[in-house]
Amino acid sequence: MDLWRLRQQLAAAGYECHIFKYHIWGKPPASIANRLHQFVEKLDAPVVHFVCHSFGGIVLLHMFDQHPFSRNGRIVLLGSPVNGSVVGKRLSKVPITRWTLGKTIDAGLLGDAPEWKGWQDIGIIAGTFPLGVGLVAGGPEAPHDGTVSVNETRLKGATDFITLPVSHTGMLLSTRVAVQVATFLRAGKFGDEVGTPLLDGAA
Repeated sequence: MDLWRLRQQLAAAGYECHIFKYHIWGKPPASIANRLHQFVEKLDAPVVHFVCHSFGGIVLLHMFDQHPFSRNGRIVLLGSPVNGSVVGKRLSKVPITRWTLGKTIDAGLLGDAPEWKGWQDIGIIAGTFPLGVGLVAGGPEAPHDGTVSVNETRLKGATDFITLPVSHTGMLLSTRVAVQVATFLRAGKFGDEVGTPLLDGAA
């Protein structure tokens, strides 16, 4: 799903946003991570934050595992199945549905993504509104966001963790999620620690 709404909300909070686009069918996450590193290296900024949705979080784990990264910044993962995806595992076992996963199962959705080694502050947001395409494949264990379970998003060594009543795709449209992303990027933790309005017109 396009990140246009989240990008719009973070821009309202004062961030210059750049969207990295990729296709899951062409390359495995390790190769996509190389492209992401090249993309980031071209940014003329001393501080670089990352906000990753779903499989994008796995790509980011590969990038940090493969490339030294010395710029300051924080990271927020949104509904990223860093521990593997039950839905993905089910789909990968059936030839007729395996193709839908593309290369995401190569050190990715099956639970073999690189470990997080504490390179930077990283916050995790998981959804608990159980509505999404993952239900077609039987759904993950509860609580979940319709595609990814809360437990699948838990990252060992994470700085902070929060659940919100949003679905897997709905979190990209949620002002509440955007406020928490901006809060973590500024304060290094979720909650109400930042006392000034983060988004113009935020409800």
